[in-house]
Amino acid sequence: MKLFRRTVLSGRRRAPCVSMTSAVITCASLLLVGCNGGTTQADRAQFLDAPKMERTLAASGLKRSATDAAWPNEEWWRRFKNGELDRLVDKAVADNQNLQKARDTLIETEGSVQVASAKLLPSLQSDYWSRQSRNPNHGVVYSYNNGQGGREKTSAFLTPFVMTWEMDFWGKNQATMEAALGQAAAQQAEMEQTRLLLITGVCRAYLRGHALARQLQITNELITLRREFMAIAETRYQTGLETADVVQIARGEYESSVRREATVRAALAIQKNAIARMIGAGPDATYALFESKKSVTPQQPTLPRHLPIELLVHRPDLAAALHRAEAASERIHVAKTLLLPSFDLSLAAGLEASVTSTSVNALPGYLTNPGATGFAVVPGFHLPIFQAGRLSGGLEVRRAEYDQAVDSYNETLLQAAQQVADALANLRRANTEYDAQMQLLKTASNQLDLAQTRLRDGLKDRREIIQERVDFQEASFARQVLEGDRLVASVDLFQALGGGYADTGPAKPKPTPENDPITPAVDQITRITGG
Repeated sequence: MKLFRRTVLSGRRRAPCVSMTSAVITCASLLLVGCNGGTTQADRAQFLDAPKMERTLAASGLKRSATDAAWPNEEWWRRFKNGELDRLVDKAVADNQNLQKARDTLIETEGSVQVASAKLLPSLQSDYWSRQSRNPNHGVVYSYNNGQGGREKTSAFLTPFVMTWEMDFWGKNQATMEAALGQAAAQQAEMEQTRLLLITGVCRAYLRGHALARQLQITNELITLRREFMAIAETRYQTGLETADVVQIARGEYESSVRREATVRAALAIQKNAIARMIGAGPDATYALFESKKSVTPQQPTLPRHLPIELLVHRPDLAAALHRAEAASERIHVAKTLLLPSFDLSLAAGLEASVTSTSVNALPGYLTNPGATGFAVVPGFHLPIFQAGRLSGGLEVRRAEYDQAVDSYNETLLQAAQQVADALANLRRANTEYDAQMQLLKTASNQLDLAQTRLRDGLKDRREIIQERVDFQEASFARQVLEGDRLVASVDLFQALGGGYADTGPAKPKPTPENDPITPAVDQITRITGG
């Protein structure tokens, strides 16, 4: 769901709109002294390359390949093959308040792009105003012309055409628009990150809740078995066939099962409440969740034999960090242009008339008279000479903001690599434990079958079959815990790989804000004037 797509995508500084720019900059640089030691790109924070992960992938049993670049896809949660989960995710995407807030913020940044883009074009407007005034008998006007004392005057100005245009000689307005575009693209990526966190949150809560619901069923069966075992122990104690400590042990195991049931029930309620909040509803909306006998058990998604060669390219948080660095780079250029001359042009044409009278009836006749027409052409040239370090200080602020944005990108990159590695290790651990538990469950099932056979043959009493059933249910309980862990570990991997997010813009080089052609001139101006 892409609500915004960048329409002007260029990571390189465009040449200024005037063809003589390069010559002007060259001449200015030659006239200024001290040309060595200027600001270079090496002075800025540097982007880190993608971390190497070949050995980490090899340890996980997977490899990287360029053929599976589309994995995971955008609707990765459907790989669990659970219709109830699909419906909850759809509702969360439609009604979650945090995601709606992110959409509203994106609309706000789109408006900022439109405002910034308007500076590239001339502005046109029409002005009209009128004035009714009276000159006092003893005022300044009376002292110059006593005939005007006490007279009333009506004036009107009609200017249907007023144009103002700041010529973007150094690319300041273009850079302002690019910065707004970068900010909007970063906000779009952050909205996708919010959406990814929401979907993974719903999936984790549902998968854990589904496992807890099965654990609750097993816990109730364990309570029944331990109650029966406790009753047999008490009967045998009353008949002198058992000691009191056996009864106490049986009673303690029964109470332990009751406490476990309360814990599992509370944990299940917490997962239901979390799902309700994420889908934008109250707790009652998910009160009966997992209680249907037709509930389909989620399936473990199959992983591809090879992971995408660019493991981190589809992470929205990494894309947002890069877009913010791009926007910060553009703001550096804007700060540089404030140290250079600027040019603007104002044009106005219209009508002006005034009449010394208490009546305005004659005013239209004056306004329509050819002599009432007028125009003005006002070219402007502005050169900052001494600003007490205000402009150079602002430039350093922008440079520091860019360095912080690059550092943030680098930290996000390293964190992303760690999350992928952790997710792979955790998934491998969960699969290994689950497979081992399945073997243990199979052994417990065989033991239960043997106990039932011995019971039918009269070789054992009821207590052994109950104990074997308890062991089997305990193994089943552990299996449900590990099944939930394994499914959640798959969600962690989907999230670590970006959840199918794709930045639709063309690939661009990393920003290099100090490589633009105006940097040498700006450095020399700063040295001479102090900015």
